[in-house]
Amino acid sequence: MSKAFASQADLEDKVVSFEKLSDNAYAYTAEGDPNTGVIIGDEAVMVVDTQATPVMAQDVIRRIREVTDKPIKYVLLSHYHAVRVLGASAYQPQQIIASRETYNLICERGEQDKASEIGRFPRLFRNVESVPDGLTWPTITFEGQMTIDLGNLEVVIIHAGRGHTKADTIAWLPEQKILFSGDLVEFQATPYAGDAYFRDWPQTLDRLIDMAPEQLVPGRGPALKNAEAVHQAIAGTRGFINDLYDRVNQGVADGKDLKTIYRETYAAMQPRYKEWAIFDHCMPFDVTRAYDEARGIKDPQIWTAERDQQMWETLEG
Repeated sequence: MSKAFASQADLEDKVVSFEKLSDNAYAYTAEGDPNTGVIIGDEAVMVVDTQATPVMAQDVIRRIREVTDKPIKYVLLSHYHAVRVLGASAYQPQQIIASRETYNLICERGEQDKASEIGRFPRLFRNVESVPDGLTWPTITFEGQMTIDLGNLEVVIIHAGRGHTKADTIAWLPEQKILFSGDLVEFQATPYAGDAYFRDWPQTLDRLIDMAPEQLVPGRGPALKNAEAVHQAIAGTRGFINDLYDRVNQGVADGKDLKTIYRETYAAMQPRYKEWAIFDHCMPFDVTRAYDEARGIKDPQIWTAERDQQMWETLEG
């Protein structure tokens, strides 16, 4: 019997922060748990990523109501993962926005991902009974980019490119240079790369740098409030992705099997990254996906609850 997922032992509640970045932007963060962004215009509110369940989303709503009574008209999904989307119903938004690629991924693998993530993260999904039946479906999809006017505040929504998934979407306040990156960027937290495109991710991060953001709400970790900190967060994410893929790719070139590559990559990366949130949980998924990509499997295989367990038993058993 293999040991349980690392995340199954993570049962301690996190300390939540709700930080003001400007008169229009707030960051809801919780010590490495998934973040939520809040954007407030004169007429409406947009929420970027929803939390994992409607019960968890209620705490976000409470914080929003401490600073504005404007209606929450929009929810933006940065990508399709269950911890980002299953709390959407709590906000009762008029519209749920996602890239067309995100919609396609929900169709292709939403049900399997939902079951997989609920099994991996018991603390985040402990109120899973509050999730409505079915999946969270976008009501508006777009390709490339679109703009939403919240009332004297334009939010630019961009399908930034492939990285954490092939559908990663960001929200950008160009006049204030505030960026909501989703899981394209993490800070003091390990990038989950089980559904990633390792070769593309660094180039997508370069596009974010070219935007010259001065504040950033990452997918996990505290909000970054100056340009130098933003640059460090992006560089840290790129460093992790490059370090891991380079080691796995070399292992494949040397003809090593997955378990050997995993053990060697874990040992090499642990000294630098072990203090990052969810390191032990992410590494088996990250190495497995990198191993597939290095062997020419272009698109990530679908993670099911059964595949999760098989992979974990192979690498950690």
